[in-house]
This record gives sequence, C-alpha cells and structure tokens, in this order.
Amino acid sequence: MVSIVNPFVPRRHVAEGQEHLVPVYVWELPVRLAHWGIVAAVTVLTWTGLYLNHPFLIFPHKTAWTMGTVRFIHELAGFELIGALIVRFYWFFAGNHWARWRQFLPLTRRRWESLKAMVRYYTFQQRKPFEQIGHNTLAGLTYIIVYFMIACECVSGLVLFEAVEGSPVLKFFVGWIPPIIDIQWIRLVHFLFMFFLMAFFIHHVYSAVLVAITERNAEMESVFSGYKFVTDETIDEELEIAALEPRQLFGKRRIHRNRTWDR
Repeated sequence: MVSIVNPFVPRRHVAEGQEHLVPVYVWELPVRLAHWGIVAAVTVLTWTGLYLNHPFLIFPHKTAWTMGTVRFIHELAGFELIGALIVRFYWFFAGNHWARWRQFLPLTRRRWESLKAMVRYYTFQQRKPFEQIGHNTLAGLTYIIVYFMIACECVSGLVLFEAVEGSPVLKFFVGWIPPIIDIQWIRLVHFLFMFFLMAFFIHHVYSAVLVAITERNAEMESVFSGYKFVTDETIDEELEIAALEPRQLFGKRRIHRNRTWDR
C-alpha cells in the first residue's frame, strides 16, 4: 500500500527551463545506519587486514601485543559488518519503495531505460545521467555484486575465525565448508575480495560526487539526511510504477511535496 502526503493528481509543472525541485524522503534511517556501518567496518577491516598480512607497526615494549590487538579489532569489526549486512538484507523486504530488492533489478521498462542510459553516460555517449529517485539500475546491479562479495567476506571470515577458536556454534554453521574448500583457498579469497571492495569504494565515491554535481539533487547529503531533491515529473513516474507493484512486497511510504525548491 502506498501512502502519500497529497493524493496523486495531474500537476501543472513549471514552465520549460524553470525546473523546481521538491524534497523526497528516500533513504530511511536503517538504510543509512547500515550504509555507514558497512563503510566503517570495511575501512577498519581493510587496514587491520593489511596489517595481519604484512605487519607494518612494531612496538618494542615487552608487554606489547600488537598483532593480538589488531586481530581482536579485526574480529570486532567483522562481527559489526555482519550485523550491518543483516540489517540491510532485512530492509530489502521491510523498507520503503527505494530500499526494496526490486529496485536493484531491471524489472520494469523504465529501469531498463535507466540501465542503458547509465551505460551511455559512463561511456561518454550522453551528457547527463538518467534521472531517478533511488538507485539507477546500473548501480543496483553493481550493489548486488558488492553485497555478494561482502557476504563472502563474512562467511570466509567466520570460517577462519572458527579454525582458530574452535567454536561449536560456528562449527555447526560453517564447519562444513573447509572439507569442501581448502582453508588456504578460503584465506586467499578473503584477502583478494578486500582489494575488490577497495576498488569499489574509490569508484563509488567518485561516481556519487559526479552524479551529485551533475544532477544537483543532494545526492551526497542524502546519505546523512535521507532526503533527495527531484522534479515533480520524476515523482509522478515513480508513483505510477509503485501502483503496479505487488502490495505484499511494497510497504507504506510518504512522498513529501510540502515545499518547492528552485535550482
């Protein structure tokens, strides 16, 4: 069921060349918390993981336990990453329209248009990105790959942790993996995926800043406030698509049209 502040009616839009923007609450608090939780965890895990692979700090004091301390921080950050990932997975089904799993897949004609347009944009064949309230389709497909890699990092990390700690609980959940995949291959995948996530982080920041500058829609600010600024035409198109989605997979959401903002 869709809940909006004002009923959806044909609107008289401003004259050509005078686009107006309205604030839309896109990213709910759990989505933002999961996002920043993943960012913080991956950052800590990357630096501590690099240290565990090749220690670059040595403290000569007799009671210094640098490697053990770094490993402990790495493990804590790993469990925090698992928690953030669980919250985000849950919000694929419990969140608003733009947080749902359907928004990451090209399931509608408009999302296929978004995918083709963003490919043209990143290959310098068009000047502006496809105007969309939530994630564009190319970004959505990329996030699916990224979430898969993060999930693999969590599972492989639990396997390595269980090999050292010998926890019966972890052995029940992941103890069946080492007999199938050698522990050294698991360690190698765990290490290599870290570099893929580092590369994604660099590109993610670059593309987010680029789109924010191009569209001027508070793309960067929205990861803090949850609000983006879009045109009425884009909101109308999103509402038409939302009305066609299965109700059992689509939660209530509010479209805020309480102010008009000039570019």
